[in-house]
Amino acid sequence: MRRVFGGVEGGGTKFKLLIGTDPHDIVAQAQIPTTTPDETLERVIAFFRRPDIELAAVGCASFGPIDLDTRSPTYGCITTTPKPGWAYTNVVRTLGSELGVPVAWETDTAGAALGEYTWGAGRHIEVLVYVTVGTGIGGAVLINGRPVHGLLHAEMGHVLVPVADGDTFAGICPYHGQCLEGMASGPALRARTGRPGETIAPDDPIWDLEAAYLGAGLHQIGYVLSPQKIIVGGGVPQTPHLLEKIRRQVTSLNHGYLAHPALSGGIRDYIVPPGLGADAGVIGALELARQSLQSHADQVRP
Repeated sequence: MRRVFGGVEGGGTKFKLLIGTDPHDIVAQAQIPTTTPDETLERVIAFFRRPDIELAAVGCASFGPIDLDTRSPTYGCITTTPKPGWAYTNVVRTLGSELGVPVAWETDTAGAALGEYTWGAGRHIEVLVYVTVGTGIGGAVLINGRPVHGLLHAEMGHVLVPVADGDTFAGICPYHGQCLEGMASGPALRARTGRPGETIAPDDPIWDLEAAYLGAGLHQIGYVLSPQKIIVGGGVPQTPHLLEKIRRQVTSLNHGYLAHPALSGGIRDYIVPPGLGADAGVIGALELARQSLQSHADQVRP
């Protein structure tokens, strides 16, 4: 019987599941739709109940906001999410009690950042930012491979961005309206155009507006956190030429103020796609599980 780890990337539209020890040693993987909490978590639990493995720990990188404070009565919960039915779902308690193993808990973006730091485009980067643009927009910052937490966790998708001249779109965020997520997420694109982003031609002018908002968001994030690399993941940035438009926007907004190659000729090495592609989050969740077990072993070792 093999001793392995479990990885869960919980997203607003789908959950990705993985069993293994690292990206080169995968026992099983699956993808399930995000429906109700009971139905979704029941299918997650069923996936990990296999007679041929010994599950040592599970890492869960979830959409949020989530409670990361182990002292809090709502630790392990998805909190004030607009996702219907999921507010205050205690994912950690449910998975831990049903599977009988430790459950490590992080945001989906921090999980993706950890995956990229360990095996992807962010290896050995001291200050690393990961931003994802899809159903929502989220971000995480890692310092020497450790996610930064404070009051809660980073919410980069909800920074306020300047509204482009002539843009009358009110934004779709139910909390902030015209924040980065409200103006530039996948659902925002669909609300603007009536079409999902993957069906919009790469030369459609809407992508210039999309790049303007995403570039403004990355410009602010870069100035505040001064990362050595920004990884941009999610479905929306996979549109051909969009990442290049975003890079040009960030360079333009800098106006030469920060005299560093990363914000001029080196921009293609500064703002990059994920090395692990769409699997960064679930692979990062697997690493969360491994690290949590190692941390526990270090604490109990005499």
